Amino acid sequence: MATFLYQVGRLAFRRRWYVALVWAAVLAAVGLGALTAPGASDEEFSMPGIESQKAFDLMEQRFPGATADGATARVVFVAPSGEKVTATENKQTVEKAVADLADGTQVASAVDPFRAKAVSKDGTTAYAAVTYKVAANDLTDASKTRLERAIDTARDSGLTVEAGGSAMDDGGAPGGVAEVVGVAIAAVVLLVTFGSLAAAGLPLLTAIIGVGVSMAVILTLSEALGLSTTTGTLAMMLGLAVGIDYALFVVSRYREERAKGHAPQEAVGLAVGTAGSAVVFAGLTVVIALAGLAVVGIPMLTKMGLAAAGAVVVAVLIALTLVPAFLGFWPNAVLRRRARRSGRIEESTENNGGSRWARFVLRRPLPVLLLGVVGLGALAVPMTNLQLGMPGDEAKSTSTTERRAYDALAEAFGPGFNGPLTVVVDAKGDADPKGAAATVAKDIGGTEGVVSVSPARFNEAGDTAVFQVVPSTAPTDEKTKDLVTTIRHERPGVESETGATFEVTGTTALNIDISDKVQAALIPYLVVVVGLAIVLLLVVFRSLLVPLKAALGFLLSVLASLGVVVLVFQQGHGAELLGVEQTGPIMSLMPIFLVGIVFGLAMDYEVFLVSRMREAYVHGERPGRAVTSGFRHSARVVVAAALIMIAVFAGFVGESDSMIKMVGFGLASAVLFDAFVVRMAIVPAVLALLGDRAWWLPKWLDRLLPNVDVEGEALSRSPETDPEPAGTPDLEVART
Repeated sequence: MATFLYQVGRLAFRRRWYVALVWAAVLAAVGLGALTAPGASDEEFSMPGIESQKAFDLMEQRFPGATADGATARVVFVAPSGEKVTATENKQTVEKAVADLADGTQVASAVDPFRAKAVSKDGTTAYAAVTYKVAANDLTDASKTRLERAIDTARDSGLTVEAGGSAMDDGGAPGGVAEVVGVAIAAVVLLVTFGSLAAAGLPLLTAIIGVGVSMAVILTLSEALGLSTTTGTLAMMLGLAVGIDYALFVVSRYREERAKGHAPQEAVGLAVGTAGSAVVFAGLTVVIALAGLAVVGIPMLTKMGLAAAGAVVVAVLIALTLVPAFLGFWPNAVLRRRARRSGRIEESTENNGGSRWARFVLRRPLPVLLLGVVGLGALAVPMTNLQLGMPGDEAKSTSTTERRAYDALAEAFGPGFNGPLTVVVDAKGDADPKGAAATVAKDIGGTEGVVSVSPARFNEAGDTAVFQVVPSTAPTDEKTKDLVTTIRHERPGVESETGATFEVTGTTALNIDISDKVQAALIPYLVVVVGLAIVLLLVVFRSLLVPLKAALGFLLSVLASLGVVVLVFQQGHGAELLGVEQTGPIMSLMPIFLVGIVFGLAMDYEVFLVSRMREAYVHGERPGRAVTSGFRHSARVVVAAALIMIAVFAGFVGESDSMIKMVGFGLASAVLFDAFVVRMAIVPAVLALLGDRAWWLPKWLDRLLPNVDVEGEALSRSPETDPEPAGTPDLEVART
């Protein structure tokens, strides 16, 4: 591996114009494809194997032509204090607003609240349900403007008018601010780390090129592969973070090789052969973790994982080809200013902060290990109270009309009104379908926790009925989950009584089913991903204990990050500092996201840091000194890489969308714990306690495993001396 990548690096250096032109052509081609591709539409969400999805599929089959996936809006009218919405003047205002809402080519229906009896018992609040013929992403600007104009006109009359529903959704994807903040902080970190504008700018430039290529490919293929507008969010987040990190490691190793006296082309070859090998295997662990999301069985999540994995592959390819090509254009520009001015590169043999920290840990391995484990364990304790769900409008800021509409409906109609359950009665083959549906509705209506049951709506064949069940508790309340479970458990008795069967669906039931499925899939996902990664690390480090230690350290960091997410977003401690106005359950997919993404990133730091220790150990250093050598060469760069990751992820905390905010905070916390507690403290403490045993591998297994030579031992044995191209003058090396 090291020898092959060494040749790749030298070739990219020599043929830098060709490499640069190829990547420019790729970017132009996919960019043109993205510009000409049809816009991505809303992806049809599906969750195979759960009752909610089966019921939804049955509805689509028995009610053909129904706009089940069409956008919806629920416009809420609240009368001024002391008045009723049923008063003549207020009623006329509402009816006019409904007429305006119905006036549009994309509108399927707008229901008058007075005819639909959608008025609260005290007469102060009413709501109109608007259904569209197209999905939310396909709504035209004219349709959205008409909706907003009708709301504003009703407000001008003195009524309080708010609106919720998918038609009000502005997409929720990052709008660019998060990326700008992350890149700006990354630039500062790189500048401090390298002391050179060129060295700081090169990783940023190549990462942005990689993200541009990845996002353009996703946009180009969105129509063909059914990708939604949110699919690329994870790819953008990860592509930017790992793109900077991978280029950072190659540039850092290049500067180190130059300081050892190697000419530019040779230094590039050695950098790509050694650091590039670590990049390849680190990238493979990330790809394994992301591709493993397919184990969960959620098509949308699988697509997001594969899209992000593609972005990581692009980042790896750019680090191995475009970065050395750019170093060929400016071989001395990435060096410190003092070296460029004096013509001398100083190779410091003195101790730095990394080696001093390593010696500190080596002198006190047991206390450091216990402190790290106990600290992360304490942060993980809140995870025992983890409640999964899908936050809706109730989690949005009170400055949004969606949140105000949610609150108004909950106050007027009860907390369960915002999350009704949909019951689908399949009476096909029953002699009395209407009687069977009535019996089912009566039995469910008598269940404790049910406030009301709507009249049943039958399909044209008369063999399928649908009705709404309003719980007494909010959609995300644990009691609502218990109610759904109770209704389903009572099904056998109802079915034996009527001969008809029924299923429970709707947004609330769907979210409950998703949470259950994700929890059930978490352990198999962990087994598959961690198992594959341990095998990969076994090949890289040729050790049994190092991969196991890496996996256990990851589990500590991910549990601690989940704990702080629960602490802030569920329990509300410090929530106001992050702009979280409403606490609630943790997003159902959050554990999977954290496990998948953080595992890949954690293995990045493990590979980059421990591979330098392995390199020193293979070259004859004792275990303790090998740990110190690894930290002396890698700690500064790993810290910079972690700070960049944290900056990129923390930038998403500023987004208004609560789910993106939660993901950004969770990922930033996980990287913080994993890089600075696990990899920088627990890892050297464990290696110090293990000594030579850390690198032990049974001889029979050693013979079976392929030798990938990540540490570049073959390069140190037989270095190549190809002639350097013109225009790359050597600098004198001075050792201090």
